[in-house]
Amino acid sequence: MFDAPQSPYLVPYDGSFKVSEASSTPQTRGHRHARKHRKKATGNLRKLQRVLAAGDRHSVLLVFQAMDAAGKDSTIRAVMQGVDPSGCQVFSFKKPSSLELDHDFLWRTTCRLPERGRIGIFNRSQYEEVLVVRVHPKILEYQKLPEAPDLETVWDERLESIRQQEEHLAKNGTVILKFWLNVSKEEQKKRFLSRLDDADKNWKFEPKDVVERRYWDDYMQAYEAALNATSRPWAPWYAIPADDKPYMQARVAGVIIDALQSAGLEYPEPSAEDREAFAAARQELSG
Repeated sequence: MFDAPQSPYLVPYDGSFKVSEASSTPQTRGHRHARKHRKKATGNLRKLQRVLAAGDRHSVLLVFQAMDAAGKDSTIRAVMQGVDPSGCQVFSFKKPSSLELDHDFLWRTTCRLPERGRIGIFNRSQYEEVLVVRVHPKILEYQKLPEAPDLETVWDERLESIRQQEEHLAKNGTVILKFWLNVSKEEQKKRFLSRLDDADKNWKFEPKDVVERRYWDDYMQAYEAALNATSRPWAPWYAIPADDKPYMQARVAGVIIDALQSAGLEYPEPSAEDREAFAAARQELSG
């Protein structure tokens, strides 16, 4: 397994995380030139991705969860800019399809896990099942469960399933990093209004997002429970301040770089037979 990078935004593993104490604004010095820092980190990530692909022993899974308008899409674009597109894949999870509802709640994300040598990115994820579904438990009625779930236990049971799957993946070479982009309610309002005021951003605005905003406190409780239950050394959560986008993107990039550097990625070492074949090829090419 890899070493989870230390960070002031690392969600502790002992269940003590409090959403009310998590800042949505930068709480550390440094990264004054956040865009420049992110650009350098992107170059480092590009190099590490090549080693990841060549070694073909590990995969990387990046999970992004947040309230609407926190900046998931822009962060994914910014952090992965310049990385070989053939080496990564991005999946966005929205309302489940009828096919997905014919399977257990982990099926649709399990089908899209990254292969060895690749970086997989989940824009929303299996955690929607303990976030939006927890806030709106009526959704459970459409999930074709064999019996009516007990609302007192179903969330802990689902979190346990997620936690067990993540540990299994980590033991088999998947580097899992999870980011909660922590935007404030006030900043979200500003971004919604910006989408309404700017014609070029109208397409981003959905009236239902304002409806979901009414459940803000319920979502915060659901996030707190989910992060506490599933932040572990092999699959850590980072509660990244999201009110300042360049800072947020720089911090996300930094965590990814530190994690990959600790994972022991290496180019494959040629075998004796390979070296003999290389020598023969060189001789032929030089003739």
